Amino acid sequence: MKRLFLVSSLVFLLFENLFGTRLLIYMDGQQTDHLRAYGIAYQSLVEGVKVEWLLNYRGGSFLIDYHKDIEDLCKIRGVSYSIVDESQVQRIYNTIEENNMERILLEVAPKVAVYIPPNELYKSLSVRAPWDDAVTLALDYAKIPYDRIWDEEVLAGALNQYDWLHLHHEDFTGQYGKFYASYRNAPWFQEEVRVNELMAKRLGFKKVWQLKHAVAEKIRAYVNKGGFLFAMCSATETIDMALAACNVDIVPLVDGDPADPNCQQKLDFSRTFAFQNFKVDLNPLRYNHSDIDVSREAQLRGPNVRFTLANFSAKYDPIPTLLTQNHVRDIKEFLGQTTGFRRNLIKDGVTILGEVKGTEEVKYIYGDYGKGFFTFYGGHDPEDYAHLIGDPPTMLELHKNSPGYRLILNNILFPAAKSKRLKT
Repeated sequence: MKRLFLVSSLVFLLFENLFGTRLLIYMDGQQTDHLRAYGIAYQSLVEGVKVEWLLNYRGGSFLIDYHKDIEDLCKIRGVSYSIVDESQVQRIYNTIEENNMERILLEVAPKVAVYIPPNELYKSLSVRAPWDDAVTLALDYAKIPYDRIWDEEVLAGALNQYDWLHLHHEDFTGQYGKFYASYRNAPWFQEEVRVNELMAKRLGFKKVWQLKHAVAEKIRAYVNKGGFLFAMCSATETIDMALAACNVDIVPLVDGDPADPNCQQKLDFSRTFAFQNFKVDLNPLRYNHSDIDVSREAQLRGPNVRFTLANFSAKYDPIPTLLTQNHVRDIKEFLGQTTGFRRNLIKDGVTILGEVKGTEEVKYIYGDYGKGFFTFYGGHDPEDYAHLIGDPPTMLELHKNSPGYRLILNNILFPAAKSKRLKT
């Protein structure tokens, strides 16, 4: 009986190797859970399993060396897949070779950090944090691990430990999202001010804006040395504002003194990632940070608008192709404190990945900076058109196939495709 079992096991392994050599996780409209598919690809890399990203093939599918544990994980997490043999794999490769498609070998699971206030920030309050972060929701749902870091860790050099950094909905100008006019008496806002002021004092800064400018400079150095930066909503706009200001006070009154009256003339746009020639909004009662954002125009256009992903040559421009992988090309608009970017304020050389056609709004951009890369994505929550302070978090179990959230997760795997950097 024992001998028969061993023979049966060997036959099964041989069958597995000959006829079930790869798992094809297809990412077109037939996929049951697009978001958790990224987690499967990530976990495969963690376990040292070979993963190829098939750009533009069935929505950007993943081809993974067959391992029963990976197949079981697909079943547990509700991710659709096919088992393909070598003849089928070769037909897939031929299709890719003959069309606007490309094979990208993913090499290593990137180590991910999220710049976000500590969990303890609101623990003394009877209310929860005023908003949720789409990226942490996506990472948690896809089961991709990450570390939380904030100002102290960044200034201490912790970014050197990570391949990929996401910026939470932070205001790097140091004025708390310009929520002072509407929410200065709210417990969460008062707690945010208190914690930030204590952090600034502990780290040797007189003002919160000085601390945030120093953090922005550390992030700039991280990208310059080869890091991958992904930002959404207000972090996209305000980090460039902080970098351009570079120790010039652009905070109007809310921290006890006025902004530098000559701050606009002192902005240095050579230090920014994506934007230039913008004007800082010094009205403390206005929600806008600068004229980069197009939220007012987007609100007037309403919730039925869609932004369109650009088409790229997969073989000659694999990075922007990778960042725009999706099962649809038109994605519904969603607002944020920074909803989108004014086209004429984007630097030359920055690649437009997504835009609202026929308008001034650019939604999704990518660029290289030094040895690294950045991607900026406007808006707050891809599945909530106007996510308001205090609204419940989005349940991604109800949005398993969200094309807007897929763009976030494309960026998570971007650092794994290191071998393709020099091709663009």
